[in-house]
This record gives sequence, structure tokens and C-alpha cells, in this order.
Amino acid sequence: MQIINSILTWVIKKRIHQIELFKKYPHDVQDEVLRKLIGAARYTDFGQKYAFDDLINYEDFKRRVPVHTYEQLFPYIDRLMHGEQNVLWPTETKWFAKSSGTTNARSKFIPVTPEALEDCHYKGGKDLYSIFINNYPDTKIFSGKGLGVGGSYRVNEFDPTSSSHYGDVSAVIMQNLPPWAELIRTPSIEIALMDNWEEKIEKLARETAKVNVTHIAGVPTWTVLLIQYITELEKKSSILEVWPNLELFFHGAVSFKPYRKLFESIIPSEKMVYWETFNASEGFFGIQDEKDRDDLLLMLDYGVFYEFIPVDELDKEFPDAIPLSEVEPGKNYAMVITTNAGLWRYNIGDTIKFTSTSPYRIKISGRTKHFINAFGEEVIIENAETAITQACELTGAVIDNYTVAPIHFEKGTRGGHEWIIEFVKQPSDMGKFTFVLDDTLRKINSDYDAKRSKDIALIAPTIHNVAAGTFYNWMKRRGKLGGQNKVPRLSNSREFVEDILAMVASA
Repeated sequence: MQIINSILTWVIKKRIHQIELFKKYPHDVQDEVLRKLIGAARYTDFGQKYAFDDLINYEDFKRRVPVHTYEQLFPYIDRLMHGEQNVLWPTETKWFAKSSGTTNARSKFIPVTPEALEDCHYKGGKDLYSIFINNYPDTKIFSGKGLGVGGSYRVNEFDPTSSSHYGDVSAVIMQNLPPWAELIRTPSIEIALMDNWEEKIEKLARETAKVNVTHIAGVPTWTVLLIQYITELEKKSSILEVWPNLELFFHGAVSFKPYRKLFESIIPSEKMVYWETFNASEGFFGIQDEKDRDDLLLMLDYGVFYEFIPVDELDKEFPDAIPLSEVEPGKNYAMVITTNAGLWRYNIGDTIKFTSTSPYRIKISGRTKHFINAFGEEVIIENAETAITQACELTGAVIDNYTVAPIHFEKGTRGGHEWIIEFVKQPSDMGKFTFVLDDTLRKINSDYDAKRSKDIALIAPTIHNVAAGTFYNWMKRRGKLGGQNKVPRLSNSREFVEDILAMVASA
């Protein structure tokens, strides 16, 4: 491990200097990223269609290339999936990240090029270590191993040559890991990429219980399940009896706020550090860069060019995206990316708010299709996370999972919101929990407050307190255990709520 420490120390010093440069000259760096992307793809089918050869600047690029949804890019991606090359990007595309699709049932296949792996995903992973160690120079995380749980992958049956594969982005990354990363991780690749989650969790637990795990990277939901499983398997009262040197959890994919109390209970250590990231199938975008902040530094030199659509433009046929130089703090934007994976002006579906423009720091506020606006209340995930966290804090509750949907108007009734919540620790007073949840939403969302005023359009929330294991069993029934799969938080549809309630009623 001493050799690894020496190498990493050198890498860290080099990268921190480069990060400071893009913080100081963000617009120059982004202009250079766009110039290189256009230059690299000028002879692809996409580049030929939009005449990349004579694109001069960003304004030309914006005028000529439309903002794309996944459905609009799919014809190009479909050709790649069937074995064609030089469609969106010049280098051979042999891997695709399959999205589980939290807002609809349709899977999405995101190209993962060699450049996207090396210059975005892996660079983000290295920077994660660099930034963390820069904040905690006395860390001992490299005295042991980092635990990472991947999804699974399979041969691409759409490609007649069978030379490409698709799977969860974590599986794509793990299957192609550079040697340095393999030296500092656990479990074995064979176990990490197993398809059957229930078989995987048992083998993973038995193998890693014998390893000196110092840090974990993953989605909070599945990390909790793994820690609980290992603790029970080893008959220990705390995971720290199994991994006494555990000091760090790199987390992302969902808000950590509602999970913090739960993690503090299962990892009872004041020294434990929780460090947030923003990475997705489409790329690695943000990293918490200071220990006392809860926002993320937007990473500007990963081969990703950023644009942002004000949310009030989203319903337009041709929404007006703006470059980084024109964003304002506090406003809600949908994020649009152009990348070295061949995604051109692609609306990824995530919404963010800037907390700072010098340097550019962001908070994830939700999903463009992951909200409730049945009555004009415009509740986004950020609102829901804040409200449920406050309700937990004031009633001593700890949650495991939740989802929310609207209750639509019917003859003689008013609308509302229906919450299904699975608690690890029950609220001291369920009535107070409901009141605080509702009251907090009213304080932070004026549209919700207006609809709740005198119960004009919305009545107080309805909350179903479901048994432990409900969401696990529901995700299992849907074939979405483990990996990158996440419980849908907010939906304008009642599909998920009604499916869960029907499962509970039939149990």
C-alpha cells in the first residue's frame, strides 16, 4: 500500500492544481472542451448532418444543433446498438450503460466510449480521492480496501457481431477498471458483477467481512442493506466490529439527507465521513470539494460541455438553453450536456440549482419528470427531501424509503398527496410527523402553500406507514434489486403508489 500512497500523493498534488485552474478560468475551459468535442466528431454521421466542419463558436453550435431528449437521440443510439460505428463519436463504441428508468418503464442505453471511461468516469473517480485526501490529509483509507458494489452486464444481443455489451454503469466501469483501481477495491469482480442480487449480497458479505474495509462507495439504499446483512451474519452489534477502520462513505444517486440518521445509527462513529458525488450513466459531473459544504463543485474538464434550461422553458418545443456564463444562483435549471460519449445537447433529466458561480457549485434539486404538479403545486424532490428530513428530526424518526403521488380530484372530494413511508424508527407522534411534513412543504414552496390554504385544492397529506421490507419486496417483484436501481420518489402518476398498496393489501 506504500507504493499506492506514493503514487496517489503525486496524482493528488497535480490534480488539485488543475482543479484550481478550471475554477479560476471556467469559461475558457468549457470553450476548449466544446471546441475539442466538435473537432473530434466532425466526420461522424451526426457531425456531417449538422456540418460541424464550419461551426465557429458556441452561438453557431446552439443555433444549428437542437436540444435532444433521449427519444430524439435514440435512432442514432439504436444504430450503435446494432453494430454501426462512427455514428455519434469517432472511436469504437463497445459498451452501453443501461438505465433502469425510474420515471418510466422504458430502458435507456447510453453509449460509453473509451474517452468517456478514461476522461470522465475514471477521472472523476481519481478526483474523488484527490479532493477527499486534500481535505483529510491524515486519512488512512489506503491502509485497507474500498468496497464497491456493481450491477451486472450482458452481451448486446442487438449486435450481430456480439462484440459489444450493456449493463448498469457501475458494471461497465468495474469491468474496464484500470489496474490501480483494482488494487484498492473489494470484493472480487466475479462477485461484484453477479446478476442475482440476493445471491450476490450473501457472497459479498461473506467475502468482505474478512477484508479491512476502510471506505465504501455506493447508493445509500443498498449500502444500508449490505451493512445490516453483514452485521447479522457476523452476529455483531455494529459494523465497526467487523470493519473497525471504516471511515468514509462516498454516496450519490439519491439525497443523503433522509438517510443520515440511519447511517449514524448503523455506523456509530463520530469520525465517519460522508462525501457526496454526482455521477450518472451519462457521466461524472460533480464532487463535494470541501468538508464543511453540502454542495458540489461542477467538474469542468471531463470532456463534458454544459448548458442549462430554465425550468419554465421545459414545456416549449424548442427550449432555450444557456451556457455556464449566463446562469444565476438559486434558479432551477435542467442540465443539458454535450459529451465525449457522443451525447449532443442531451437533456439528461436532472435539475440543479447553483449555490455559487465563483467557483461553480451546484445542488441537485430533482428530475424533470420526477415531480408532482397535479394541481399547480410544483413539488420537486428537493422540497420533499427537506420536508421529510425536518419531520424526522422533530419526531425522532428514521426512514428507510418512501414514494409520493397525487390523490386526484373526484366528485365531492378534494385532491392531496399520498405518501408511502417505510420507517426504521417510528415517529414519536405520527400526527406531529404529518403536520411537520405538511407545514415544512408550505414554508418552502409557495405554490404548495397556496393550494393548501384553507384546503382549497389540497388537503393534508395522507401517509401510509408500511412494514419493514415493503420497498425491498416491491423492487424485487419488479426485477430491480441492487445496482443503480432506485425507488421513484415523486411521480405525477399513481402507478407506483397503487402497485405498492395493492401488494401490501394482498400480503
